[in-house]
Amino acid sequence: MKLKEDLNPMLLLLFHLMVWIYTVITFLPSYLLSWVSRPDGSFYGSEEERAKRAKARSVLGQPEGPYRAVSSMKKLVTSLHPGVDTLDKMFEYAAMRFPHRDCLGTREVISEEDERQSNGKVFKKVFLGEYRWLSYKDTLTAATHLGSGLAALGQRPKTNIAIFCETRAEWIIAAQACFTYNFPLVTIYSTLGGPAIAHGLNETQVTHIITSRELLETRLKAILTDVPRLQHIIVVDNTPTVWPSYPRGISIHNMAAVQKLGARHENGRFSRERKAPLPSDIAVIMYTSGSTGIPKGVMISHSNIIAGITGMAERIPNLCEEDTYIGYLPLAHVLELSAELVCVSHGCRIGYSSPQTLADQSTKIKKGSKGDTSVLQPTLMAAVPEIMDRIYKNVMTKVEEMNCVQRTLFILAYNYKLEQLAKGYSTPLCDRLVFRKVRSLLGGRTRVLLSGGAPLSAATQRFMNVCFCCPVGQGYGLTETCGAGTISELWDYSTGRVGGPLVCCEIKLKDWVEGGYRSTDKPHPRGEILIGGPNVTMGYYKKDAKNQEDFFVDENGQRWFCTGDIGEFQEDGCLKIIDRKKDLVKLQAGEYVSLGKVEAMLKNCPLIDNICAYANSDETYVIGFVVPNQKQLLALVDQYGIRGSWEELCNSKAVEELVLRVITEAALTGEKLERFEIPRKIRLSPEPWTPETGLVTDAFKLKRKELKTHYQDDIERMYGGK
Repeated sequence: MKLKEDLNPMLLLLFHLMVWIYTVITFLPSYLLSWVSRPDGSFYGSEEERAKRAKARSVLGQPEGPYRAVSSMKKLVTSLHPGVDTLDKMFEYAAMRFPHRDCLGTREVISEEDERQSNGKVFKKVFLGEYRWLSYKDTLTAATHLGSGLAALGQRPKTNIAIFCETRAEWIIAAQACFTYNFPLVTIYSTLGGPAIAHGLNETQVTHIITSRELLETRLKAILTDVPRLQHIIVVDNTPTVWPSYPRGISIHNMAAVQKLGARHENGRFSRERKAPLPSDIAVIMYTSGSTGIPKGVMISHSNIIAGITGMAERIPNLCEEDTYIGYLPLAHVLELSAELVCVSHGCRIGYSSPQTLADQSTKIKKGSKGDTSVLQPTLMAAVPEIMDRIYKNVMTKVEEMNCVQRTLFILAYNYKLEQLAKGYSTPLCDRLVFRKVRSLLGGRTRVLLSGGAPLSAATQRFMNVCFCCPVGQGYGLTETCGAGTISELWDYSTGRVGGPLVCCEIKLKDWVEGGYRSTDKPHPRGEILIGGPNVTMGYYKKDAKNQEDFFVDENGQRWFCTGDIGEFQEDGCLKIIDRKKDLVKLQAGEYVSLGKVEAMLKNCPLIDNICAYANSDETYVIGFVVPNQKQLLALVDQYGIRGSWEELCNSKAVEELVLRVITEAALTGEKLERFEIPRKIRLSPEPWTPETGLVTDAFKLKRKELKTHYQDDIERMYGGK
């Protein structure tokens, strides 16, 4: 999508003259460099030509598939290296190849202070130093000692152990300790409520849990009496050795002390008794975020994860030990865990961060000091669409505030680069002169951005491609498939698609007659997405009925997962997600409304930070709950002379109607939505939806059940009950 040009004709002429001269000078070198030689001496062709080539084909030639990546038509790929078929072997292989290279990095905290805001709220601000690194050899030693120490504390092979911790170096060290000693690792989101946490710990019958001091005191302490089997708590921070006011029968240990215990026993009984895991053994029981109800534990074997990361790694060109990855998404989410394990398998270094310290402008970074991306300068990064949408809206707001000349230059460069990307060409002059400052928001060296967890809007994807000067690989996968399904090739700049199947899996389409989706549909086959392959997990923990419903094994012994998502395969073998079974609601008059589609379209409106569409089958129209963008809303109400506090504005009937009018106009522009799909009434929320509110998951997916409960009174009002 181009930015609107309302420009001075002389500036326009001058810009196009500069571009023409630059194009003439650089045409021949760029044309020659756009052709990449294969090892056999033939050529891949330009990026434009590579983007047009088939990514996948139907194995049987049938429209329903199964579809496989062109490079794995004969056989699906299961591992990166011969014989490296478990996660302990994978880390040992990396430590052997890259013993002295940086592995895990954490920034030193120089100082902390409370800063009072103009509204009276107090925020904790930190001043951080440089990253301090553990080498691959040191990380392996730390993990081995921790595993031995846990065994000394009574943890046994094939007996579950839990981790309830923020994303940090100690998380990966603890995970590797468990992989090495064959302790199935139960992962639980740190933002889940008390009952959900207790449910996961009791269902898996853990006696040992690894956590942080903050989460122990703010989340775990309150539910310890509800988890009677728990005996040992290992705290990853440097913490006091005495813990008063905790239930009897529970021992609390520092992670460093457990590692010392393990070091003493390193050559003793516990090391001699260590039984290496088999590929079929459970590595992780990953509890889902609970977006559709009570969290379910997904059983993931070593071979499942190895296959999944093998498929992902194949889509990242030139991945090597020179790359730096920034880890800040929840490691309890399959996207982050898989991304970090991909990096470990290739000897990359991983520097840790958090959403509150990611950039110079992040909420916890003291003014004048640097955020984590500025210091680390990562080359690889994963992000959920919610974070990219925020960056997009913030930058575009700053563009609106530029003076005329700056804004003109930005818009011209943006639209010119869009045209060049569509042709498969790069724009080094624009990148250096115009987009360098925007690119520096992520450190300035990012070469690959991986998006997952939810659909990424076309506008945001185009913005990231243009302004951050790097491709965005949009992926599709689920916890049940180790996060692996599809990832778009990095030279494919098309939007709205998630790429072809990874080399580790294949995808079929199953007719969903009720929703009107069939593999015989024209011009593209459509249906429910089924994913099969070695990355498909072992099923849900203690949920036999659900396993029978969602998983099956075919006549060849291959496992399949029924995703509930609706997709279509396009001519080049790329998959497009077009609907979701659970998001489809039939209105009283018989029209089907895809709530996810409505939300995806309306989130492109600058006035909306977040939205949840809702429809009741007994009613004739859609309603919505909206988190408005504060800056945009204040500017809008100012035009109409409406005054009041933020809460008063969001509760104002007049403001609701004003926002609804803007939303409706945006939805009808370009025929994005049908009339019956557009919310007829809305409720504005003065508070943003964060994982802490319990209304969205850690990946910022909407929790529809919780949102419905939260806004029940408003639902009744909007449907005429009040």
